[in-house]
Amino acid sequence: MTPAHFAVEHGDLRELIRLLDAGADPNEVWSDMTLLVHAIDVEADGANQTGEPLDAACTAVLLAYGADPERPGPDGTIPRLFAFHYGHGLAVRLLEAHIARRHGGTMPNPCPELPPAEPRM
Repeated sequence: MTPAHFAVEHGDLRELIRLLDAGADPNEVWSDMTLLVHAIDVEADGANQTGEPLDAACTAVLLAYGADPERPGPDGTIPRLFAFHYGHGLAVRLLEAHIARRHGGTMPNPCPELPPAEPRM
């Protein structure tokens, strides 16, 4: 596992930011997963397992550092659709906001409804 993926896996935002500041690629791929998809997975799965409120901190950090919200992983996983199907509504809306900015303020094909605040398996 790369250092950036390790930081995402463990929810270590301080280390993730340090790595990104030092030049880590926010679109890095490890084990067929982009950092962005990995963050969405960890955030939703963590909330599901612990019962803690869902957050999108890693997703937000990666987007702030230039992670491409439309870039599919090597296996074809599209971050926004992955977040939608996982029930990670916070990530869906963050991704849609970043995508809309790239397209002049409009979101092509927004997800039809906001997923619930609780992740679903």
